[in-house]
Amino acid sequence: MTAIDLSPSFKAYDVRGIVGESITAETVRAVGAAFVDVLKLAGQTVLVGGDMRPSSPEFADAFAAGAVARGANVRMLGLISTDELYFACGTLNAAGVVFTASHNPAQYNGMKMAKAGAVPVSSDTGLYEIRDAAQAYLNAGDVPTASEGPHGTIEKLDVLADYSAYLRDLVDLSAIRPLKVVVDAANGMGGMTTPAVLGDTILPALPLEIVPMYFELDGTFPNHPANPLEPENLRDLQAAVKEHGADIGLAFDGDADRCFVIDENGDPVSPSAITALVARREIARAKALGEETPVIIHNLITSRAVPELVEKDGGRAVVTRVGHSFIKAVMAAEGAVFGGEHSAHYYFRDFFNADTGMLAAMHVLAALGTQDLPLSQLADEYEPYVASGEINSEIHDKDAAVARVLDACLGQDVEIETMDGTTVSAVDGSFWFNLRPSNTEPFLRFNGEAKDRQTMERVRDQVLAVVRNEG
Repeated sequence: MTAIDLSPSFKAYDVRGIVGESITAETVRAVGAAFVDVLKLAGQTVLVGGDMRPSSPEFADAFAAGAVARGANVRMLGLISTDELYFACGTLNAAGVVFTASHNPAQYNGMKMAKAGAVPVSSDTGLYEIRDAAQAYLNAGDVPTASEGPHGTIEKLDVLADYSAYLRDLVDLSAIRPLKVVVDAANGMGGMTTPAVLGDTILPALPLEIVPMYFELDGTFPNHPANPLEPENLRDLQAAVKEHGADIGLAFDGDADRCFVIDENGDPVSPSAITALVARREIARAKALGEETPVIIHNLITSRAVPELVEKDGGRAVVTRVGHSFIKAVMAAEGAVFGGEHSAHYYFRDFFNADTGMLAAMHVLAALGTQDLPLSQLADEYEPYVASGEINSEIHDKDAAVARVLDACLGQDVEIETMDGTTVSAVDGSFWFNLRPSNTEPFLRFNGEAKDRQTMERVRDQVLAVVRNEG
């Protein structure tokens, strides 16, 4: 047996690889065994589920076989979104895994892992140790099977109804004004969770008219990629919102842990604006419960409007690096009530510090439905600046590209920070930009923001020209 090298598929936050090449049933079985070994889960419950990708059921079974062989008691959750796994890990106080490659193309699959209480498993909290232990099994040709070693048990468990009821208890939508909502699930797991949470398939109907788009679960993504961060993947939703005269559009990624929002005119509402809107609601709720200065977490690429609004509303804003494991760690350390990222990941203390696109969507629906303004006007307050959006450059030498930009900034009145990549901010507050190497792709990512469009476009174009001039 020639062992597959696991290193390329084990990223900083999760596991992703090409099915049949870097991720197979054999490697997954070894990872299931290593998961139990490294986290010392023999005799304990391990939760296993997967998304709608064709390989997910086979991989879930293989992981369960490896975990059971090492003595864990597996509960098979079947088809789940990623935030359903976090819900189950939180409410059942058990570790678990969901098979998903999120927004990646159909040939990919992967794993997102969590400890009991939905604490993330990342490169800092055991993911690489699991990789190394699994690699040792593969190298030795001694992949555990269900016929070897101490045996656990396997049972089935459906958490969709409890997950749906839990979210509805957190945000009451029963008394909002009637809203027409177009939802693009991109053939991902939002096609299952949306009818359960916002519709009437499990719980009583809400004052929402849901217009479904691509709700059929299909991991080959026949309509468009399940990555709403790319503008072209929002076009169908934008057209449908205008065609149906809808109040709002929602777009979920493949595993439904992220949600993007479209206003009634078909225009995107930035994730930073959604972060600010939800932060305002969560600060007010926490203060009503006696919390003096609620903490809101945001990554350094979100709009400066987020910390400004948080401070204005009597909260305390804390900035962190990009990435869910960092956000969740700071959420826990600070006792934060809410956190948001520019990539449309939204984290809630009431959801075990984990990210859930559905709960964020419910907050937006509540904010929209408890007043009479259209979403475009409601969002105006939260978008006072002009953002570039994330722009990727495939660069051979990323460090040299950043150095060229810093050389070009010499003599200008700017401040430079290196918390996560390199952030250059004008001292007068007129603009800022960040250059950050991707953790998962061969890109240098540019994000920028300015007080007006002309300044933003000037800074964007100048910086990208320097970045891409490799000589």
